[in-house]
Amino acid sequence: MKSIERVRNTLAGRPVDHLAAQPMSMMFSAKNAGIPYIDYTRDGIKMAQAQIKLREDFGIDCLLTCSDPAREVIDIAGEDSVDWFVDQGPAIDEGRAALQDKSLLKKWSVPDPLNSARMYDRVQSIEYMRKHGGPDVSIVGWIEGPLALAAELRGLNTIMMDFLDDPDFVTELLNFCADVAIRYAPAQIESGADTIGMSDAAASIIGPQLYEEFVFPVQLRVLESIQKRYPHVIRRLHMCGRTDPLISQMRKLPVDIYELDFPVHLPDGRAGLGPDRVICGNVSTITELFEGTPDEVYEACRRCHETCGSYHIVGAGCEISPLTPVENLKAMFAYARDHRPDEFVGKN
Repeated sequence: MKSIERVRNTLAGRPVDHLAAQPMSMMFSAKNAGIPYIDYTRDGIKMAQAQIKLREDFGIDCLLTCSDPAREVIDIAGEDSVDWFVDQGPAIDEGRAALQDKSLLKKWSVPDPLNSARMYDRVQSIEYMRKHGGPDVSIVGWIEGPLALAAELRGLNTIMMDFLDDPDFVTELLNFCADVAIRYAPAQIESGADTIGMSDAAASIIGPQLYEEFVFPVQLRVLESIQKRYPHVIRRLHMCGRTDPLISQMRKLPVDIYELDFPVHLPDGRAGLGPDRVICGNVSTITELFEGTPDEVYEACRRCHETCGSYHIVGAGCEISPLTPVENLKAMFAYARDHRPDEFVGKN
């Protein structure tokens, strides 16, 4: 069964030959391909080639295009707030945050993804993946969620203070960031992505009241815009960290795949999302994939599968370490190949 068919059947509750496996691999992918991570982030073709090699070597059920938090930032405001490193992703220096002066927001415009260097680089990566990965491979495009991009532009600590000091500005900034995502997603979809992942990691550090008032509405606007224009495209939400208090709101989003990080208490996550929402992840990137043994990884995958039931994709809730032992990652894919989704039906 082809990877996109396996994922789509999982979403629909139809039989598949075995579980899909979609752990988030970026730095591990570059290491597996033998290239410095700075090349992976700066050259979309190298990223595509590394993802294709990862699929050939391990059997991952998607090609993933997330790489770093600075694509949209640089195309909006330039590189002054970004530090580059050879063997890790570019990082935002909050001391030089692009939006230290709030008045700049009114001067900015939403970038055209096809005429913006770093955003277009991802588009080119998707085109290469579709051409060389084949028509049946699942390709996951990627957009920064509204709060994630706001934190990258303003600085994480500063945007958290803004919620109290200037809520009107927060609303304006979040809507600008949503507009960026709404424009970026179609460029990736029309280049060949069948899935759009939205990363809004910063949301896990705010409480449910702020999430419901400020963040949920703009996440909903982005996801509904994709759903309305491209109803066939899979929508995947990545909010790493402990999102337990937000799950009752998250379930109201038009999301097909919820990526739940290992700090989330998975039984509560399943109960909160309901029995037929697809959950990807929850195997620990640290104690199991990085520090554990292959047998421990295999057992962790089994526990997650048993908790989630049929609507489950094997993975970790966040990026796997580049230092993850190869045998541990192989154990994760072995579990997916060894088991059908419906194995625990009636046991939950």
